[in-house]
Amino acid sequence: MNTSQRVGIWVSVSLSLALTACTTTGVGGGQLAANGGEAQPVAFSWSSTDGGITGSMSAVLPGKTYQGRFFQITQQTRTEVLDPLWMHWHHGWYDWPYWGHPGGGPYPTTQFITHYSGKVVATLEAPEQQRMRCRFHLVAPARGMSGGGEGQCQLSDGRTVRASFAGK
Repeated sequence: MNTSQRVGIWVSVSLSLALTACTTTGVGGGQLAANGGEAQPVAFSWSSTDGGITGSMSAVLPGKTYQGRFFQITQQTRTEVLDPLWMHWHHGWYDWPYWGHPGGGPYPTTQFITHYSGKVVATLEAPEQQRMRCRFHLVAPARGMSGGGEGQCQLSDGRTVRASFAGK
């Protein structure tokens, strides 16, 4: 094996390791509130290639898996990036309290641009047009989802899931 072949192999291995090291993943758990019955477990998992700013998330409920994207709200978050979250819901989820308004209200677009909120939002979908919207508060916002957090999700039928993610 000549020197250029060794360098090529070394570069390939280094690049593979670097790409693998850039992906962060995590898991969480929750409880699906039951209407008069026993609460059911929910398993969450997430993956991100940009340090937890954005990524994919899944929630496994008994008999159904929801998948979609999550977004961590930071100074760099542009409001148009969040537009896919409002699909199938009221724009800004104004009917579901989260943005500091107990009875609901519009999300504060200026805060997305000028303040770091420590909040994560997600919209997940399952087959047959079933949806879940999620809002999480991060424990250590600078560490993203890896720092842990907790929150709530709401299914399109109105049922809710309490969720938590342990910090690594």
